[in-house]
Amino acid sequence: MNEFSTPRGIDVDPSRSITDYLVDHARQRPEAPLYEEKVGDTWVPHSAAATLERVTRIAKGLVAAGVGPGEKVAIMSRTRFEWTLVDLAAWLAGAVPVPVYETSSPEQAHWILSDSDCTVAVVEHADNAATIEQARTLSGGLSNLGRVWQIDDGGLDTLAELGSDVPDAEIAERSAGVGLDSLATIIYTSGTTGRPKGVELTHGNFVLLSLEAMNDLSVIFREEGARSLLFIPLAHVFARFVEVVVLLAGKPLGHTPDVKQAVADLATFRPTFILSVPRVWEKVYNGVEQRTGGGLKTKIFRWSAASSIAYSRALDTPSGPSAVLRARHKIADRLVLSKIRDALGGRARYAISGGAPLGERLGHFYRGVGLVVLEGYGLTETTAPTNVNRPDKIKIGTVGPPLPGTSIRIADDGEILAKGIPVFRAYHNNPEATAEALEDGWFHTGDLGSMDEDGYLRITGRKKEIIVTAGGKNVAPAPLEDQIRAHPIVSQCVVVGDQRPFIGALITLDPEMLPGWLANHGREELSVTDAAQDPMVREHLQAAVERANGAVSRAEQIKEFTVLDTDFTVENGYLTPSMKVKRQLVLADFAGVVDDFYAGAAAARAARPRDHA
Repeated sequence: MNEFSTPRGIDVDPSRSITDYLVDHARQRPEAPLYEEKVGDTWVPHSAAATLERVTRIAKGLVAAGVGPGEKVAIMSRTRFEWTLVDLAAWLAGAVPVPVYETSSPEQAHWILSDSDCTVAVVEHADNAATIEQARTLSGGLSNLGRVWQIDDGGLDTLAELGSDVPDAEIAERSAGVGLDSLATIIYTSGTTGRPKGVELTHGNFVLLSLEAMNDLSVIFREEGARSLLFIPLAHVFARFVEVVVLLAGKPLGHTPDVKQAVADLATFRPTFILSVPRVWEKVYNGVEQRTGGGLKTKIFRWSAASSIAYSRALDTPSGPSAVLRARHKIADRLVLSKIRDALGGRARYAISGGAPLGERLGHFYRGVGLVVLEGYGLTETTAPTNVNRPDKIKIGTVGPPLPGTSIRIADDGEILAKGIPVFRAYHNNPEATAEALEDGWFHTGDLGSMDEDGYLRITGRKKEIIVTAGGKNVAPAPLEDQIRAHPIVSQCVVVGDQRPFIGALITLDPEMLPGWLANHGREELSVTDAAQDPMVREHLQAAVERANGAVSRAEQIKEFTVLDTDFTVENGYLTPSMKVKRQLVLADFAGVVDDFYAGAAAARAARPRDHA
């Protein structure tokens, strides 16, 4: 099958906007909690009425500061309650919030602020403010950028005081002027190649997609006591979609600033559904294994994990799990799996994973644990999800069928095309890129995939990342990289081999996981540099490579790998803020390593004795 559409199920008044749903909640159930903020060790609820009152005061402050309808407001912060308040306030004032990753350099911030023409900014702390001030000094300056408020310095209270004389009628008029067709935000792509492009998303993109998702996944959003915790960066489109869909559903949302804190906060916030990226699920799995401490406890964990995976796989067979497997799973649950549920708060039944491939192993593991992970797919240009698995029909290893109002087509060359309510309207100030990406309403995603007869989509690679070996074999690196990155001590993996005689890989080690892993294997602590050359470490990495090779043809298998003594991080510029490897930059900066790698492999092969007839 090369095209599949899911029809829309909901009609929406075109005059509606995102903040209309906040107003509705405040009027219809004013005391219902919409947000919970962590103060010390306690989660403090914020009612719908109180939230609207605070958002309105901030919106008035923006108006008093001179922010006009349609003008841009930059937000530079980690994920926190105040970000959502500013988002909602900007929308209520008829303005357009523009996210800036809090890890951005002055050059990156300058590009986003200048290209989007932001007039004011709200930042988290003094370091962010300093980044903005440095951006002002760069070539071209930021002549239209006015005031900058710091959240940690009482900036939102200052904004609210500034707007004390703005009448309610002004906010009502501003809000009434915003509808589904109005621009909601400009989100700049992560920029794995070239300069980031500003993706223009409308209120309709968010509202229509959120309502259709809520309706199609009603078992998740309409569950009694439903609530979620947000910990991925709000500068990322997936987090913004979560922010909106949970608001429209009227369910409590908590915020936590980073993934490291998330596991502890999940236990106290106790969400019923979790929306995250695959790296988080890998970290939870690897972290639990590492904390077993080695020996018998580690063996019990691995046996339990294998039981969980086997049980989940059996659920997809006509006969289901055997009596023996059900008994084995019950023991594994008592020993290990129940503790993982407790670590996630004990109430989570569903999770939606997007942003990168999850992998069948983790999908089956978590379903065996009792957490149904619905893998989905989407991009910044599609307001996050175009596809997601459904609770009543899951096909692990796929990203599910299209959401209502969305069509997916597989082009002749295997590229995935998307059309419908989630697709962005344009790249900001970039008509050439817009025309290249959108053809007759179809967005060219750049990803490769296939669909089954039910419209369930399987991602097979990234079009621009396809490697063509010297022998003419096309190789998609992502499946190999994902498998290797699942190893506890692997941080990142970049598969190489374009126009080379065979496929190889550059591997980096995870400095956080390495000490515990070494201790579990009875080894003293090693530096990353020493571990990269350690025979035992390399032996385990070789096993991970061989497992990855087992899923591909012989011509696609990794024949050699090298372990780098430096990791790829956001801080050193090799990862985007959404944790994607900047492949072209890695290949450029490590070209010498790759050349030496192939030269050494060739010399070693030439030196090997050959059999003679």
